[in-house]
Amino acid sequence: MSKLPSDFDKVFTSKMSFEDNEKMASLVSVMSYLTPLGWVVAMMIYDKHQSKRASFHLRQSLGLIITGAIFLLIPLVGWFLNIAVVFVWTLSLYSAVKSKAYKVPLLGTFYQEQLDFIK
Repeated sequence: MSKLPSDFDKVFTSKMSFEDNEKMASLVSVMSYLTPLGWVVAMMIYDKHQSKRASFHLRQSLGLIITGAIFLLIPLVGWFLNIAVVFVWTLSLYSAVKSKAYKVPLLGTFYQEQLDFIK
């Protein structure tokens, strides 16, 4: 079995400075909006570097992914509603890049309450 580089151990086991924690929170926040696979990778990183901002964006992005998937199942009307989901997704991604918390209109509070398994 190959040996992992020493940087891997440093990132996942050592204590990080406040600035490094903020960078990790930003990375997790932005990555969570980049496809469902990006969300899974962000969740794995979040497991070791938890923050309130990252958990907020993980919940919002998972809610958007689920909402978009449900709308795809509804012919025509759902497909047009997905245009609104893409618009809100873009705003949410922008807020993650700027390190701000942007709740999705209408459903943002619902996402935060119902997707509370992401602590």
